[in-house]
Amino acid sequence: MTVPELPTDLPADTTLLDVREQDEWDAGHAPDALHIPMSELAGRLGELPEDRDVLVICRSGGRSARVTEYLNANGWDARNVDGGMQSWQAAGRPLTSDTGVEPQVI
Repeated sequence: MTVPELPTDLPADTTLLDVREQDEWDAGHAPDALHIPMSELAGRLGELPEDRDVLVICRSGGRSARVTEYLNANGWDARNVDGGMQSWQAAGRPLTSDTGVEPQVI
């Protein structure tokens, strides 16, 4: 799935899972995304809703593709967001930062 294919407002039964590392998240992320870095995912699966569709995003789509395969093999309905946060930003989708600086994708 590509960013232009995503509805502007994600459906209530969908979780956007950001699997980037903490510094990437801190620099800028999609509002309302759930942050679980790929390196921590196996130990934090309990935080991921099992009754919702999951859209997995990273910086460009590589890490999220691997996480999507893992989640689908373990019972989730997950889809990769091809192009990741770079495409998200390029498409003019909203970004936020918890650090108070202008959000950006790194």
